[in-house]
Amino acid sequence: MDNKISVLLSEKELDDRIREMGEEISRDYEGKAVHLICVLKGGTFFMCELAKRITIPVSIDFMSVSSYGDEVVSSGIVKITKDLDKPLEGKHVIVVEDIIDTGRTLSYLLKVLKDRKPASIKLATMLDKPDRRVVDDVNVDYTGFVIPDKFVVGYGLDYAERYRNLPYIGVVEEV
Repeated sequence: MDNKISVLLSEKELDDRIREMGEEISRDYEGKAVHLICVLKGGTFFMCELAKRITIPVSIDFMSVSSYGDEVVSSGIVKITKDLDKPLEGKHVIVVEDIIDTGRTLSYLLKVLKDRKPASIKLATMLDKPDRRVVDDVNVDYTGFVIPDKFVVGYGLDYAERYRNLPYIGVVEEV
C-alpha cells in the first residue's frame, strides 16, 4: 500500500538552512577541524550536504544506532549496530542526526561518545521534535528545523526503509 505524503519542507528550504548551518559551524570552529559522526542511515543525506558547506577541515565517521526497527514509534531500547572506525580522543566532534524526537537514542549515544574523551562534542540535527522529548539531557547545538509531532519521511528519513530518496521532508498522512 502506498502512503499519501504531503510536503512539509521543500528541497530549497532544506538546502538554504543546511547552508546556513554549515556557515555557523565554520564560524564556531574557525581555526580548528571538526569530526562529523553521522548516525546511519537517516543522517547520511543531511551529513553529506552539511559537510559540503563547512569551510574548515572535516573528517567523518559513521555509527548506526537503532530504537525503531520497522515501527513509527520508538521502542525505547537503544542498540549500537555499527560502531566508529576511529578513536575520538582529542577531536572536536559533531554528532549529525536526521531527527530528534524522544531524545532517548541521542541521550544514550552522547554518553557513550563522551566516555571516549573528545575535545568537545556537539549535536546537529536536521529536524527537532521537542514536543516528543522524554529526556532532558539532550541539548541540540545546531538545529535545521523544529517541526510538529508528525511522522515524516524523505531526505534520508524512512518508513520501513521506504521514502528515504525523496528530495524533501514530507508528512505521512496514512500509515
